[in-house]
Amino acid sequence: MSSFHFPPLGEFNFIQKILEGDLAMDEIPPQKRVWFGAGDDCAAFDGWLVTKDMSAENSHFRLDWSSPEDAVEKCIVSNVSDISAMGGKATMALLGICVNKNWTKELRERIAKAFSDGFQKRGIALIGGDIVSSNEGLFSITMLGRAAGEPLRRSGAKVGDTVYVSSPIGASGAGLWAFLHGKNQDAEITDVVREHLAPVIDEHRGEKLLALGVSGGCIDLSDGLSSELNHLALSSGVKIQIEEAKIPVHPGALRLSKKYGVDPREFWLFGGEDYRLLFTSTISEETFRKNGVPAYAIGKVFEGSGVEMLNLQGKMETVKASGWSHL
Repeated sequence: MSSFHFPPLGEFNFIQKILEGDLAMDEIPPQKRVWFGAGDDCAAFDGWLVTKDMSAENSHFRLDWSSPEDAVEKCIVSNVSDISAMGGKATMALLGICVNKNWTKELRERIAKAFSDGFQKRGIALIGGDIVSSNEGLFSITMLGRAAGEPLRRSGAKVGDTVYVSSPIGASGAGLWAFLHGKNQDAEITDVVREHLAPVIDEHRGEKLLALGVSGGCIDLSDGLSSELNHLALSSGVKIQIEEAKIPVHPGALRLSKKYGVDPREFWLFGGEDYRLLFTSTISEETFRKNGVPAYAIGKVFEGSGVEMLNLQGKMETVKASGWSHL
């Protein structure tokens, strides 16, 4: 005689806490039916953009550094940024959580509420997922969104395009440096510390770029400018040249660099997790600003391959991919 085993009550309650305030799926389909696989910030099937980002305890977040709410927010932002980089709006998500067996009941409840609130405030419907437990925590999100038109892709950079970043960069890398070197309590750099723990980005920037007619290459700055420039150049089959003097470095990163004698390149060129957009376009910097979408021109696209930078000494140097790596 077989018997039915009800799921553990703790797991059931945890799931119910995450689903509090969950939004219903909307019935609006993508406007354009496109299909493409791996190689961009998202894949696409029948017009739906889909991405997956994971956040591992003691690698992507440390609960002795950040609150559980910050850790959850950063994981959500990393996924939303991928959707935005394709010109899309995030609408649905699947959530997987590996609960650390040592997390207290209060900590689990705060994590559950943070996911519930984080999805709800963005209008993202949570449509499924899974819960397991182990010796370390892990968050895994599969996020779906839709683009208002032809998705922006890494392969879209064209000769003659201007290269842009959407906002000042280097804050998250500077914040990580502060933690690693025991300077995170310095009141003069609280802005970069906060940016590393819970980055705040314009989550609709990709949609705005599409609305303005941008059709160049685009990628989110999650693994560092040096890596993402090389991704963009390789995917588009072009050469990219940037000017160091034109890089909009976050003021907090410059402040930290000056105070502690650190080369700021460590933050804006090689640091990761900025979650801003790197893109190319024929639209002028002035036009972007007139339309309320600030963009910072940092270089140009040429025939050829690879990435070069005119440094502050007036010399051209090769920029190799040297950002964040998980392996």
